Amino acid sequence: MSSTEQKNSTAVLDHDKVADQAQVYEARFEHKETLVQRFKKFLHHYPVAAPSIVLLLAIFCFSLIVGGRFLSAFNLSLVLQQVTIIGMVGIAQTLIILTAGIDLSVGAIMVLASVVMGRMAIDYGLDPWLALCVGIAVGAVAGFINGSLITRLKLPPFIATLGTWNVFFALNLWYSNSETIRAEDISNTAPLLQWLGNTIDVFGAQLTYGSLLMLAMFVVIWYALNWTAWGRHVYATGDDPAAAKLAGIRTDRILLSVYILAGIVCALGAWVLIGRIGSISPQAGYTTNLDSITAVVIGGCSLFGGRGSIFGTLIGALVVGIFRNGLALAGVDVLWQEFTVGILIIVAVGVDQWIRKGTA
Repeated sequence: MSSTEQKNSTAVLDHDKVADQAQVYEARFEHKETLVQRFKKFLHHYPVAAPSIVLLLAIFCFSLIVGGRFLSAFNLSLVLQQVTIIGMVGIAQTLIILTAGIDLSVGAIMVLASVVMGRMAIDYGLDPWLALCVGIAVGAVAGFINGSLITRLKLPPFIATLGTWNVFFALNLWYSNSETIRAEDISNTAPLLQWLGNTIDVFGAQLTYGSLLMLAMFVVIWYALNWTAWGRHVYATGDDPAAAKLAGIRTDRILLSVYILAGIVCALGAWVLIGRIGSISPQAGYTTNLDSITAVVIGGCSLFGGRGSIFGTLIGALVVGIFRNGLALAGVDVLWQEFTVGILIIVAVGVDQWIRKGTA
């Protein structure tokens, strides 16, 4: 063997020896998560956890401040009745915010559908069931208009629904002649429209059929979002629309379906609204769009889309209802009740930003 071959052989052996040592003394980098980081991850994976904690703390605090009146079955059922309208419209708002959009017209759609139901049944003598179906169809058409503006004309959801909010309310005032349909006329001609306002007694709690419908809708939408391909596509579209398109998801079709479904839910909310107040007023629910956004945000749904739970919206609505009810029983002025709700919104958005920064 030549000297050159011996040198090469020695170099190979040295290389193998160094490689073996490198495998034995392999560098390891371990990152130990702090308790705060673990808590962030927990809140990120379970968006409903934070509003649930706030709800439980609110119930505990107001039970200490107000006493037995607050925890009575009747008072808690009253809170549920008070948040029923917000909860119904909040379902529609949640679907849209999950796609990284926002709908300012949900309240206008609800009121327009209620006016159409009332006029069809009272003024035109249409069968109440048929009038109800026409009102639901109006909600679907309104949702289709919103979805088309966003998917076909590529308008930002905020601008598109800001415009339709004014359009739908103007149509509502025109179609109703700015007149309220009295509760007596509805009960005499079309009692079906007021049926959801009837109550049943459950161990001292007064539950309306409208509240039960709201809870049923939450269950149905929860199932659709978590156990169907459509629901997974909704989350994917909101999280990253470009990646969703690359994965074969027809994002425009998903968005259009979401807005149509939201319109239908708002129309069902119109039926609940009639049962709640008894009459049909073109001025009712003017701020419901803002209340629904409040419930969704406090419920832990991210305004950036792709993260949130439908039951978080229910809990968010209950948090607002509990705070307003508890503060009212404690004798706090309405002004400071609204102040407290505003603080809750700011804190909820701040927590969402904190969670996203820690888990991005």
